Amino acid sequence: MKYLLILLFCTMTQVGVAQDMDNPQLEKVLLSMSDSLSGSPGQWRFKIGEMWLMCITDESFNRMRIITPIIEVGKMESGEMEKCMSANFHSALDVKYCIAEGLLWSAYIHPLKELTPDQIKDAIKQVYTASMTFGTTYNSTDLVFPTEVPPPKKGTSKS
Repeated sequence: MKYLLILLFCTMTQVGVAQDMDNPQLEKVLLSMSDSLSGSPGQWRFKIGEMWLMCITDESFNRMRIITPIIEVGKMESGEMEKCMSANFHSALDVKYCIAEGLLWSAYIHPLKELTPDQIKDAIKQVYTASMTFGTTYNSTDLVFPTEVPPPKKGTSKS
């Protein structure tokens, strides 16, 4: 009975802190993080330092993305694409290097309603950092997952 009450309390606590992020709240966060902001609800362009980023939402489908273009795909040097793909697994963390419209992008994509203001701020920092570190360390934060995967032990399956 004691454990049931603890479980019930924890469940109720989680319900009480559920997020309901929307475009007006998101715009406030973007304003607090940017040097300038333009656009309309659901389609913003904002500047941090010399970098332009975009935030696009669709409230009806509960989606949000923060993106910035990095380089034209045709101008990428040999091996950079492979480094981006490796970074997506090890060091880009919550953002990913993506290709669209002939450009390489840094992108953070997430359900909108579930986001907190702190998560949005972190996402902006990661998109910015992944763009700035393209061509060097390809990371979005200081955290990097190990790049060496140990070989499977003898007698175990690879799956």
